[in-house]
Amino acid sequence: MNRFSELMSGQTLLPIIQAETPQQGVSIAQAMADAGLGLVEVVLRTDASLEALKAIKAAVPSLRVGAGTVTNVDILQEAINAGSDFIVTPAVSPSLLSELTRCKVPVLPGVSNTGDILMALEFGFEEQKLFPASLSGGAPFLSAVSSVFQTARFCPTGGVNPQNKMDYLSLNNVFAVGGTWVAKKEWVTSENWEAITAACVDALEA
Repeated sequence: MNRFSELMSGQTLLPIIQAETPQQGVSIAQAMADAGLGLVEVVLRTDASLEALKAIKAAVPSLRVGAGTVTNVDILQEAINAGSDFIVTPAVSPSLLSELTRCKVPVLPGVSNTGDILMALEFGFEEQKLFPASLSGGAPFLSAVSSVFQTARFCPTGGVNPQNKMDYLSLNNVFAVGGTWVAKKEWVTSENWEAITAACVDALEA
């Protein structure tokens, strides 16, 4: 099973793109690539998401582009057919995890409690996404479970920001953090792509 962290190649920020149109997705992704990022996640929350994912891969070939918010087998197949380089889910279930084990691309399953963590581990997924991190115990929770689930490593997402991200990244069982703060909605609406690039640069330098 391919490891998601290997695809990240040391990148500690998983930037999230939510696009209303394919071109908007390309503009956001290009702004992120200009900051030196090599991997982005497109969340499948709008009608244009899959087309945006395809457009980004075509327009910014230097980026590895994955699909987030994968909640069932049908969406999983659509994401794979669109050329997704990796898969991220917000939650887990036995049926979804069973399908995810067959994926040919890296997978980051979403967990929110110790039961989820154990279930994902039982299906072979040692790298997991804690979501929503801020409402699931945050950094104290991940610190507490580190001695119990010693092989599990996490990418917390949800409520992560510049002020608290080092609380997570300082933990031995955290390899990256995910967030939307580097592509704020108002920047996207006003087409302030330079602000997105600057925020990504700051996140990488910190």
